[in-house]
Amino acid sequence: MNKVRGYIFSRPFMGERVPQHVQNLVIRDYCEKNNLQYLLSKTEYAMPDCHLILKQIIEELPELFGIIVYSIFQLPENANLRKAIYQQVIEDKKNIYFAVEGIKANNILDFEQVETLWDIRQTLPQCINILF
Repeated sequence: MNKVRGYIFSRPFMGERVPQHVQNLVIRDYCEKNNLQYLLSKTEYAMPDCHLILKQIIEELPELFGIIVYSIFQLPENANLRKAIYQQVIEDKKNIYFAVEGIKANNILDFEQVETLWDIRQTLPQCINILF
């Protein structure tokens, strides 16, 4: 079976706050529906802009089928850091799954779509302010 390591947050992300047990339930459900063997999630430190645990999981990639992240928006806000993660996933010929969004990414086109969603999410708050 295809082993994937979970990745969740213990802090808010993009204005959202999701309890850890809920993040794990969503990830577990995604894995069951997609025939993935769920390895327990590692939880990121609560410090703002910290992605040390994600870096550890990236180092684990050669032994895994991929990584399953609760949401796209738990990736680093820094675009260069996100792109470095994408590049490592591509180089290792692995997958990264985003449970909430129902997305699997493993190539340049997939990651371009992820970046498009990222850009839309970043733009939405500004659009709402313009309307009101």
